Amino acid sequence: MELPPPSTSSPSRTIRVVAAVLERDGRYLITQRRTSAVLPLMWEFPGGRVEPGETDQQALKRELNHRLGVGIEVGKLISFVSHPYEHYVVDLFLYECTLAAGFGEESLASRAVNAFKWVASTEFDQYPFTPADEASMNKLLGVSV
Repeated sequence: MELPPPSTSSPSRTIRVVAAVLERDGRYLITQRRTSAVLPLMWEFPGGRVEPGETDQQALKRELNHRLGVGIEVGKLISFVSHPYEHYVVDLFLYECTLAAGFGEESLASRAVNAFKWVASTEFDQYPFTPADEASMNKLLGVSV
């Protein structure tokens, strides 16, 4: 019989995640997680996990191409949040990004996301965001939680 892992007061594993803040005419690109994902159908800024040996910028470019079929230019780091989940901690880094030359909004496709939308920050409360993204979003918008 296998014993469960010992209970600890803090998660043991930290996952580095990057996300892109893409803005167009006062609206931000958000994506909805697939039904098979952890935290299914929740909304987030597009991005994903940083793989070993990868820079944040490389991970962002790979993830946005994989998830939405677009190339991006990565700008400055605009927000960082460390959020504990039950079994791990997510260190979420938000970067200001733009679509790369040759990629317009018409290039966006739901490749590895359930859906995507451009929404104003005043509409964020209409979408259930992942806890890490919500914390990061609140920090970004200067909202106290």
